[in-house]
Order: sequence, then C-alpha cells, then structure tokens
Amino acid sequence: MLLKTKGIVFRFTRYGETSIIASIFTAQLGLRSFMVNGVRTTSARSKMALFQPLTLLDLVVYYKENANLLRLKEIKCLHPYQTVNHNIVKSSVAMFLGEVMNRAVKEESHAEELCEFLIQSFITLDEISAGAENFHLVFLISLSKHLGFGVQHERELPEAAFLSAYELSLLQQLLAADYHSPLTLPAAERRNLLQLLLQFYRAHIENFGDLKSVAILREVLQ
Repeated sequence: MLLKTKGIVFRFTRYGETSIIASIFTAQLGLRSFMVNGVRTTSARSKMALFQPLTLLDLVVYYKENANLLRLKEIKCLHPYQTVNHNIVKSSVAMFLGEVMNRAVKEESHAEELCEFLIQSFITLDEISAGAENFHLVFLISLSKHLGFGVQHERELPEAAFLSAYELSLLQQLLAADYHSPLTLPAAERRNLLQLLLQFYRAHIENFGDLKSVAILREVLQ
C-alpha cells in the first residue's frame, strides 16, 4: 500500500556501488530504513542531496507490514534550508542536534507528535535571526519531554545541586524558555548547563555516551 508522510533524515549508509540505505524518522512509521537505488551517480547528484542528514521531506512510501527495508515512490524537500547550511553557529548547532537525535530517538509510539516537533524545530532554527547560540539547550529540554523523561523543575536534575546561584537562576530561565525567548547566557555558563543536560540524557538513555560534536560546538560558541 502507499502511505504519505513527512520525515526527517537521520543518516544514510552506502550500499553497493550506487545505492544507499537511508534512516528516516517519519510521522506515520517512526524511524525506518529505506533502500534507495541508483542515487550515488553523477546524474543523480541532485536526488542524493535529499538524503543528507537533517533534510526535511515529504514522502510517499511503499509500505509493507513487517518489512525491514521499505522503498520510496515519491520524495521532495519539505523545507529547503536558507541559513542553516551557511551560518557557522546554526550549522554547528544542527550537527550537534543531529547527533543527539541519532543517540536518543528510537522507535517511538508517539511518532507523529515527535516528528512534527523535530521538523518545526529545524524550520525555526533556519528562520530565527537571533538566539541560535542557545537553541540547542532549549531543544534538549523540549526533546526530553517528547521522549518521556522531561524535566519540569530544576530539582529533578541531580547535578543542579552543584550549580552556583547565578547558574541556577539561568537554568530556571532556560526551563521556562522557548525558541524565541530572549536568553542571555555567558559562554562558560552555557557550557556548564549543556553538560548538566547531557548528563541528564545519559542517566535516562542507555548507551547515550559522549557526543563528538560537543567539542565543535564549544569551539564555535566560545
């Protein structure tokens, strides 16, 4: 049967000489793998661009129950990025968010709600003119709520006991913020709050581990 859905590309792996297997989180099916043939050729370069990580998509899927690999009938870009790929802060934040999603998002029972959150988050990151340096912190707090272990109060974060009074006040502002909130976070405090949130994720997600993109994010946001 044919199924129409939105999705966001998580990653892809090469398969054979010209094909890929793409992992796409979809609103209707959650995180699924898709076999895509013949896209790693010179003539298909524009189509291959649709499978780059974090690309937002409209899809028509050939759906078969219990199939490990699905195929695509139609695919088009839902929102072409205007600034994410050209702004060093936004691209660094996006790379970090992509790594978080690959570690944290699995098969989700509330796939439609989560997929819409992810899509709207990246559209917002692309469109905002200010606040990109704090976007990843607000995203982590919001994503944790969609994953079922979201924090509502600073007391729910054990590491918050080691924050200074100033950092604790910033954390309280952050917990109440959305993507458009005018947050002012000094670089050192931003790094400390990020480590606190990542520790929170490690406590709730098995094998979350350390993220390679954190070092790049620190360098760009220092």
